[in-house]
Amino acid sequence: MAMHDPKFVRENPQAFDAALARRGVGPLSAQIIEIDSRRRAILTRLQAAQARRNEAAKMIGAAKGRGDHAEAERLMAEVGNLKAEIQADEIAERQVDMDVEAALSSIPNLPDPTTPEGPDETANVEVRRHGIPRQFNFEPRQHFDLGEGLGQMDFEAAARISGARFVVLKGMLARLERALGNFMLDLHTSAFGYTEVSPPTLVKSDALFGTGQLPKFEEDLFQTTAGLWLIPTAEVSVTNLVREQVLNEADLPYRFTAFTPCYRSEAGSAGRDTRGMIRQHQFSKVELVSITTPEQSDAEHERMVHAAETVLQRLELPYRVMLLCTGDMGFSARKTYDLEVWLPGQNAFREISSCSNCGDFQARRMMARSKASGAKTPRLVHTLNGSGLAVGRTLVAVMENYQQADGSILVPKVLQPYLGGQEVLNVQP
Repeated sequence: MAMHDPKFVRENPQAFDAALARRGVGPLSAQIIEIDSRRRAILTRLQAAQARRNEAAKMIGAAKGRGDHAEAERLMAEVGNLKAEIQADEIAERQVDMDVEAALSSIPNLPDPTTPEGPDETANVEVRRHGIPRQFNFEPRQHFDLGEGLGQMDFEAAARISGARFVVLKGMLARLERALGNFMLDLHTSAFGYTEVSPPTLVKSDALFGTGQLPKFEEDLFQTTAGLWLIPTAEVSVTNLVREQVLNEADLPYRFTAFTPCYRSEAGSAGRDTRGMIRQHQFSKVELVSITTPEQSDAEHERMVHAAETVLQRLELPYRVMLLCTGDMGFSARKTYDLEVWLPGQNAFREISSCSNCGDFQARRMMARSKASGAKTPRLVHTLNGSGLAVGRTLVAVMENYQQADGSILVPKVLQPYLGGQEVLNVQP
């Protein structure tokens, strides 16, 4: 299935091109319509040939029955010719289907009308802020200085094992990272009704194609020699739970959460965040995924953002909510909110969650549909995904916001039960 509906493009070429122009793409409608016209012409010809073949096949029996062998021979010759035509058109149909898919597969989702237009992150719109950054009576340090000072964050050992952009966490920092993931899962399942999922972290190409990472972003992914891919986010595995399904609309929305490792090649990020845990090849993340109806998806998007914000509020971390512009939004998204947490060591807000409404863009690729009671035909669902939160970056935020002058780190109150009541992380003997 294509990422865009050729029928929509055919009927609304100007609207399609105008929406793409907001993302700095196109115009592409004429190209798509031309390929789709070829496909439809082949289909029409193929269907006519198949109908004539079936009709002629029936007439052969009738001709033989009345002893008209010449007519039977003529009809058999016609059926033979039609069979060859049909085979040629079937090959042509497969090729033109591939042409349509190739033309559509690298075109991003059309932005929501409420998504601001702009070329890059400078045009993002701040929606709100929460919390006041702490005033330090000493120079706050970055997380990697704190972690190495505690003797519990080892980049050198990770480099010997795996190379750059990996880390080894030890002792209480390793436990704190695990506590954060568990706290997030507990919050999302108990307070917000998400169903916990433990999905595969190796997936087929079809799964990545369905959520939009393939074919355009192959260089960002890691692939095994067996042809499977390491997930860049649990969004891939969890959203694909509904691929090729017709769901009962009365059961929607589905809400899933998963705590998994994620793997990204970080292609194109050379020189950015080379120190520390901000941008790594392997990191942990708690993902939120919703499968819903078109009517519910906007409200579900706001609900998902609230769930992610609640994690930061419970951890008492200052943050801001940004509405991304068309030039900074992900490929599959039609509207995205980013949560940016305050990092005193960097004296900056940094992304810690991205919550996106993808509309029916991914569902069309996955053939994920729902059917209402009494409805004649199913329709495409809407899919949404968000980080609830990126666990490694949340660890960074906790370390930097809760640091003390001596290099120790206070444990946020909500995490203390996960650490056996421990209130502070010190250098371990």
